[in-house]
Amino acid sequence: MNFNKSDNQKMVIQMARDFAKKEILPHVMEWDESQTFPVETFRKIGEMGMLGVLVPEEYGGSGFGYHEYIEIISEISKVCGSIGLSVAAHNSLCTGHILQFGSEEQKMRFLPKLASGEHIGAWALTEPNTGSDAMRMKVTAKRDGDDFILNGTKNWITHGISSDVVVVIARTGELLDSRGMTTFVVERGTKGLLAGKKENKLGMRASETAQVIFEDCRVSEKNILGNEGDGFIQAMKVLDGGRISIAALGLGIAKGAFEAAVKYSKEREQFGKPISKFQGISFKLADMALKIEAGELLSHQAADLKNRGEKVTVESAMAKYFTSETAVEVATDAIQVFGGYGYTKDYPVEKFYRDSKLCTIGEGTSEIQKLVIARELLKEKEVLSF
Repeated sequence: MNFNKSDNQKMVIQMARDFAKKEILPHVMEWDESQTFPVETFRKIGEMGMLGVLVPEEYGGSGFGYHEYIEIISEISKVCGSIGLSVAAHNSLCTGHILQFGSEEQKMRFLPKLASGEHIGAWALTEPNTGSDAMRMKVTAKRDGDDFILNGTKNWITHGISSDVVVVIARTGELLDSRGMTTFVVERGTKGLLAGKKENKLGMRASETAQVIFEDCRVSEKNILGNEGDGFIQAMKVLDGGRISIAALGLGIAKGAFEAAVKYSKEREQFGKPISKFQGISFKLADMALKIEAGELLSHQAADLKNRGEKVTVESAMAKYFTSETAVEVATDAIQVFGGYGYTKDYPVEKFYRDSKLCTIGEGTSEIQKLVIARELLKEKEVLSF
C-alpha cells in the first residue's frame, strides 16, 4: 500500500476541511442542543460532491475511491461527528446499496439525485427487536401481482424522517431463512411510507435518527434491488464497506478530541508551566496519538483492499472495532486533559465524548465485530489445517 497521499486525497482533505470550518463549525452546538438535522447544509455537502464520493461520474458522482472517502468523513467528523455520521450513512448504506446491487435503470434513476444531495437517503435494516439478529426481522413484504405490500416498523434509521429515498430490507420468505429477505427502494410520497418517533439521543444529536413505518405500503417489483431473496446477503456485503465509513467516523472524532487536547495542554498553565510539560499529560497525549495512527493504518488497509475489489470482511471489522474504541478512549482522555473545563459545553471535548460512543454500537457493536473477526479467522485456520 502506498502511504503517500494522492493529489485527489490532498484535494478532498482541503475541500472537506474548508467546508467543515465555514459551514459546520459555527453551528455545531446550536444543532446539537436543538437536535436539528441541517437539511440545507447537508444538501450543500452534496453540491460539493461529498454525498456521491464512491459513485462513478456517469451516475453523477465524484468517482473517488475509499481512501478519499475516509478523508472526507474524517475531516468532517473532526468538527462534528453528527454530520460525519449522516454523510457516512448516506454514502455507504443507501447510495452504496443501490450502486452495488441496482440495475442500470435503477442506478440512472436514483444515484444522480442522491449523489448531488437533491435527495437524501436512508437505509432500513434494524427493527425494535432485531438489531444484530437481523434474520428475525418482522417487517414483511407480501407479493400482490406485480407489487409487494410492506408492513412493519424499522428503527434507529438515519434520516428516517428527512429522507427522500429509503432502501429497506424486508422479509419475503420464512423466518430465519437467509434467502428469505428482499431489498426494496421506496420513495418518499409512496402511500403507506411513514416517519415515526425521532430518538432523543446522548450524542450524534444533529444526525436524525427515527423510526420508518410501513402500513400497507405498495411497492413495485421494479424497485427490488437485485433478486428476490437476496436482501440479507446484500446487507452483509454492504455492511463490510459501511464499517470502513464508521472507522473513518471514529478516526475523525478521535482526531478532533486529540487536537483540542494538544492545543489546550499548551495553553493551560499550572505550577508555572504549560500542563503539556508534565509527564502525566504528555504520556497521555502520546498514547492518544499512537492509537489514532494505528486506527488510520487499519482503516486505509481496509480501503486499499476495497478499492482493489478484494474481500474486506475481517479488515473492515478490525478497523471499525479498533477506531470505535479508540474514539471513546481518546475522547475520555481529552476530557481528563481539560479537567473540569472538559466537562462543560464551553469546550468541544464533551461533545466528542458523547458522539464517540455511537461508533461502538452503530453498524454492528464492538462485540459483533469480534464475532465477525473470530469467525473468519477460525474459518481460515480450518482451511489451512488440511
